[in-house]
Amino acid sequence: MAFEPPPRLVRALGETAPDGDDWLEKLPAQAQQAVALRELTVERVQLPGGRSSLVVLVRTAEGTPAVLKLAPPRARPESERAALAHWAGRGAVQLLEAGTSEGVLLLERLHPDVSVRSLPEAKALLEAAGTLRRLWVEPPAGHPFETVAERTGRQAAAMRASAESDTEVAPLVQAALTAREELLAAPPERRLLHGTFRQSKVLAADRMPWLAVGPDPVVGESAFDLARLVRDRVEDLIASPSGAAITRRRIKRLAESLEVDQERLRGWTLFRAVESGVRARRVGRPRDAELLLEFAGWL
Repeated sequence: MAFEPPPRLVRALGETAPDGDDWLEKLPAQAQQAVALRELTVERVQLPGGRSSLVVLVRTAEGTPAVLKLAPPRARPESERAALAHWAGRGAVQLLEAGTSEGVLLLERLHPDVSVRSLPEAKALLEAAGTLRRLWVEPPAGHPFETVAERTGRQAAAMRASAESDTEVAPLVQAALTAREELLAAPPERRLLHGTFRQSKVLAADRMPWLAVGPDPVVGESAFDLARLVRDRVEDLIASPSGAAITRRRIKRLAESLEVDQERLRGWTLFRAVESGVRARRVGRPRDAELLLEFAGWL
């Protein structure tokens, strides 16, 4: 079978590829090798797939449905492996092999075409939040994960550079950077976080109703993780005449249900929305940037 990377993956990795990166060119051969090594039977490549990895639906030599995931080093697949091993299936997809074949994960098969986004909005938020709560555990001793301070520090530097050349976004960037500094001054806890949690990262499963996939794990406070969920279905929020009010109610409801400080959640939601909006603007996705920055302006 030809392992042609889906267009969505090609576009997304093209936005972040360093000069000279040839991971996409090598991907078909790497996928063939990974399949042969594990004696897997390939069913299909998952489409449209993710933005950071190739996902292939397979069966093991014993006939067990599984997922083969291949990701470039910049997507931090080994960090994902470590987090999934630590969660051991509690709230997240399970690893099916303990090996450390670099950039290759063999995972429990969920229902890839059924995410929590298929539910009505209120129910989707409730189920997603319940799944996220199960992931917030103490990180392992000597853990390999980035901290929120480290990750957002890199992002803050890129945001400052963008604001210097794009005065239109400068006020929002400054507000986001100020919020970050205040939030990092006194973090309330250190937990292992999913890192990129949203409704589309929660899939239907057999051993539990819903399980999380695709973490980019980070260690820090819970509000950072929850912040990405606040802006889910942002296009619907922007289209609604009461979008700003809905957003405020969502922040309040999520903060109360997960026992997170409401102002800290608002602050991280602001930072993460501005960071995503500025990055979208920088890589040539003006529509996404417009939505995200308008949303951030409500905060």
